[in-house]
Amino acid sequence: MIETIVFDVGETITRDDRYWASWADWLDVPRHTLSALVGAVVAQGSDNAEALRLVRPGIDVAAEYQAREAAGRGEDLDEGDLYDDVRPALSALRQLGVRVVIAGNQTVRAGGLLRGLNLPADLIVTSGEWGVAKPDPGFFQRVIEVAQAAPGATLYVGDHPANDVFPAKAAGLRAAHIRRGPWGHLWAAADDVAAAADWQIDSLTQLTDLVPA
Repeated sequence: MIETIVFDVGETITRDDRYWASWADWLDVPRHTLSALVGAVVAQGSDNAEALRLVRPGIDVAAEYQAREAAGRGEDLDEGDLYDDVRPALSALRQLGVRVVIAGNQTVRAGGLLRGLNLPADLIVTSGEWGVAKPDPGFFQRVIEVAQAAPGATLYVGDHPANDVFPAKAAGLRAAHIRRGPWGHLWAAADDVAAAADWQIDSLTQLTDLVPA
């Protein structure tokens, strides 16, 4: 029985298009150029921040992040960044008695912004707040600690196999791969993803079927 469901953030709860568009505007490159580069570097197995280094070699990403914040053009999240199924799915799960946790690779600021959206979740936390990021096993150890359920009764939901599905399974959790966003679609048909994921879904609303009424 699934008692706790933990959600990734980017391309699971939130859309990333506005995030990368804001970086493109800051670096003064076409949005499509940066978006394509993000897809290319991640498909090659690199961190998506490498796309920023391709358009501006030698960039100090952390310093540039702070410069954006200082200029009033920093990280932002609002209702329009949420996928349409987020609130209905999370509300339905809580009504079924499931503990709902949101935990992904985001900054400290993003954690505050997410909590400011008043999502129907029992806990919202980010890698920046924990000081450890996926796919590090330490991140999933923290997931187990906050789940308040046994690993086998905890489901981690995400779009990225290497960051979400594989390390979640390695930690003893159940895993659901969502076909959403570039990475969710890119690897949806991969044999190793299908073998590792307990479920593959197209919408968060499908998760209610995994919980006995």
